[in-house]
Amino acid sequence: MILRYQHLSRHARIFLSMTGLRRCEFDPLLSQVLPSLEAAHHAARQSRPERKRAVGAGHPFELDWRDQVLLAVVWLRQYPTQEVLGYLFGVSDTTVLRAILRVLPVLEASGRDTMRLPDPGKKQRRQLDDLLQDTPELAVLIDSFEQRVQRPKKDKKEPRAEVGSQKDAYYSGKKKQHTLKSQVAVDETNGKVVDVSQSVPGPTADLKLLQESGLMGRLPAGVGGIGDLAYLGLAALHPAGLGATPRRKPRGKPRPPEDVAYNRAMSRRRVLVENTIGRFRRYQCLTQMDRHHRKGHTLRVVAVAGLVNRQIEHRLGGYAC
Repeated sequence: MILRYQHLSRHARIFLSMTGLRRCEFDPLLSQVLPSLEAAHHAARQSRPERKRAVGAGHPFELDWRDQVLLAVVWLRQYPTQEVLGYLFGVSDTTVLRAILRVLPVLEASGRDTMRLPDPGKKQRRQLDDLLQDTPELAVLIDSFEQRVQRPKKDKKEPRAEVGSQKDAYYSGKKKQHTLKSQVAVDETNGKVVDVSQSVPGPTADLKLLQESGLMGRLPAGVGGIGDLAYLGLAALHPAGLGATPRRKPRGKPRPPEDVAYNRAMSRRRVLVENTIGRFRRYQCLTQMDRHHRKGHTLRVVAVAGLVNRQIEHRLGGYAC
C-alpha cells in the first residue's frame, strides 16, 4: 500500500515521478473531479432498476475517492498491469479495473474543460519573424502522433490479410506496425492543448484527419492553423484561408536559400507543438503498445491532455510548491 495518497504525498520527488504532477498540481485536480466523481457514482447506483438498498448502504470502497483518482493518474503515467497496480495499492486487480473505469470518464471531462480555443480579443499578438509575415499572426499549431496497437483479429471466415494490404486497415507503412493516430492542436501563445481529435487508424493521412475533425472551421475569426509538410493545403480548409506550412523542395532542383530560411523560421514557430506532444508521450499509456484493442483510446488521450494542460498552467503561473 505504498502508493496510497497519505504515504506518497510525503515524498515529493516520487509523487512527481509516479504521476507526472506535483502535489500542488494534483490537489486542485482532486478538488475539481471529486464532486463530479461522487455525483456520477451515486447517479449510476440510483438509476439501477433492481436497486433495493438505500443510498449509502453496502460495503464501502477499499480505496477512498482520493486514492482512486491517484490510482488512475498513476496508471496513465506508468501504464502497469492491473495486477502490479493492485499490489502497489494493496487491492485486487478487479478493484483496480473498476476504479480506472470509474475515474477515467471524469478525467476526460476535466481534460475537455481545460481546452479553450484562442481568443483574438484577449491574446497579445506575437512579433513574427520577417520571413513569416504572410502567415497567420495568431494560430494554433497542429500535429499528430501514433501509438502502436495490437493487430486486429480477422474474421475466421475471411482469408488472413497480408501485412500492408488494404484490408489491414491499422497497419502504418510509416511506422511499420499497427497504430492509432491522434491529432493535437496547441495554442501558439502558451503551448496549452486546445483540441484533440478522435483516434483513427494509423494510415489515415494527417490532412484527411484534420478535415474530418472540423477544427479549421471551429477556429475563432482571425485565428489560423499551422502544420508541417503533411498538412500541405490546410489553408483551403479554413473559411478565411488562414493557414501555413513549410515550403516543399522543388522536384529535381536544389532547395532555394530563401526557402531554407523560411522553413527554419517555421520550425522555430512550430516547435511548441512538438514539445507538448513530448509531454503526452511521457505518459506510458500513450507510448507503450495499447493493451485494450483500440477501445477507449480517445478517452485516454483527452484525459492525458487535461493533465498536460495542468502542468503547463503551473509553469506559466510560476506557482511554488
